[in-house]
Amino acid sequence: MPYCQSEVLKKLIFLLCMLCVLNACNSSSNQLEQILERGELRVVSRYGLTSYYNNGGEMAGFEFELAQRFADFLGVDLKVTVPDNLSKTLDMIENGQADIAAAGLTITRARQNRLRFGPIYHEVTQQLIYRHGSQKPRDITEISTGQLEIVANSSHAEQLANLQQEIPLLSWTENQTIDTSGLLELVQLELIDYTIVDSNEMAASHSLYPELRVAFDISDPQPLAWGMRRNDDMSLQLAVNAFFEEIESSGYLDQLIEKYFGHIRRFDYVDSRAIHRRIQTHLPQYESTFKAAALAYGYDWRFLAAVAYQESHWNPDAVSSTGVRGLMMLTQATANEMGVSEREDPEQSIFAGTAYLTIMKTRLPERIAEPDRTWLALAAYNIGMGHLEDARVLTEKNGGNPDRWADVRENLPLLAKQKWFSQTRHGYARGAEPVRYVGNIRRYYDIMLHHDEVNQNASTPPAEINETLPAAL
Repeated sequence: MPYCQSEVLKKLIFLLCMLCVLNACNSSSNQLEQILERGELRVVSRYGLTSYYNNGGEMAGFEFELAQRFADFLGVDLKVTVPDNLSKTLDMIENGQADIAAAGLTITRARQNRLRFGPIYHEVTQQLIYRHGSQKPRDITEISTGQLEIVANSSHAEQLANLQQEIPLLSWTENQTIDTSGLLELVQLELIDYTIVDSNEMAASHSLYPELRVAFDISDPQPLAWGMRRNDDMSLQLAVNAFFEEIESSGYLDQLIEKYFGHIRRFDYVDSRAIHRRIQTHLPQYESTFKAAALAYGYDWRFLAAVAYQESHWNPDAVSSTGVRGLMMLTQATANEMGVSEREDPEQSIFAGTAYLTIMKTRLPERIAEPDRTWLALAAYNIGMGHLEDARVLTEKNGGNPDRWADVRENLPLLAKQKWFSQTRHGYARGAEPVRYVGNIRRYYDIMLHHDEVNQNASTPPAEINETLPAAL
C-alpha cells in the first residue's frame, strides 16, 4: 500500500535518524546498513492462515503484510523464505542468512537465549486439541494413554518439558516435517489423538476442521514478536521499534488485526460441516458462473461464492419469508432494477447480485480503501445503503471512523434502539444482522480459500516456494 505524504515525511525523518545511528556506531557494516545497501529485507516465515499463505496466486497473511509494510517503510524489496521446519527458521536468523523471523513466534526463555525480539504485537495461549466424538480430557494428566504429537522445537515442546517436571508420565512426539495445519489434519483424520496449537491459529482454523475441539489451555498468555539476530548490533532493532511505533500510532496495526482476525468466531459445528459438504456437492455446478461474474466485475470468484453461500447455501430455489429469492436472494425491486426476469435462474441471479454489490461499492465515498470498502458494501447489500449511511453518521458522532468497518460494525446494532434510530434519516433497522452477515461471509471466504489452496498445493511441498516481491512505490 503506497504511503501518503505524511507517511513519506515520517519515513524520511526515520531514515535520517538511522543515518545518525549508523555514524554513531562507527561501522560500515551494521545490519540495517547492509539491508539498505542490499535493497532487500530477508524474512523467514511459515505457512498458515495467521502468517503466510497463497491467496489465489498472490501471497497474503498477517505476518506477510506486516513484513511487506516494514520493507516499504525501509524502501527495500521483500524476500520471504519458508524453511523446512522451525529449527531451521531460528538457525537462519542466528547464522545471518535472514534478517527477521516473522513467523508468529512466542517469546520464551529458551528463544530469548538465541534471538532478540521486537515489540510485542499480540498474545496467545497454547491449547490442547482433540477430535469431536472422542472423550474430552479434563486436564493434562488425562492424555497419557493417547498419542500427542506437536511441531518439533516449538514453544509447545518447551512448555510440555516444563509440565513434565511435575507430571513424569507425560509423553509426546515431536514432528520434524509437519506444520501446525498438518497436525490438525492428522487429529481430524483420527491418525493421532491430540496436538497443541496457539489460540490464534485454532481460532483461524476452527471452521476448516469442524471436527476439532479445544480441550483446555496448557499455558498462560504468551506474547508474539518478530525475532532478530542476537548480537551487539542494535541498528535493526531500532528500525523495527520505530516501525511498530509508527503503525501503532497510525492505526495500521489495529486495521491489520481486524482484517485477519476481526471476523473470527466459533462457528456452529453443523454449519461448518455443511459448507464443507456443499463445496463438494453443490458448488461445482455453479463454479463456472461465479468465475465468469468475477471476471466481468473484478472479484475473486471464491468471494462471490461465499456471498452466495451466506445468502442461499447455493440453493437456486431458496425463498425467504420476506420474498427474496434465488442464489443471491434478490428482492423483486432489485431484480427489476438489474433487469432480471427469473430470480431462480442461477446465472441471472449471480450476475445481478454481483452487479448490485458493485453498485453499492461505487456509492461509497472514494476515500474509503479496501478491504473496508468491500465490508461496508456487503453491509449495504444486506441492510440497504440508507441504513448503512445512518450507521456511519452515528459512528462519527460516537467518535469512531465512519470509513472503517471495525468502527461502523460497533455502531450498526444501535439502529435497533429508539434512542439512536430516532436521530437517523432512515429510522429503525435490525443493525445486528449485517454485522453477522459480513462476519459469516468473511469466514466462508476463508474456507473457500483454504479448500482451493489444499487442492492446488496437494503435491507441492510448501517449503520449496520462495517469493520475492518488489517494494511499493
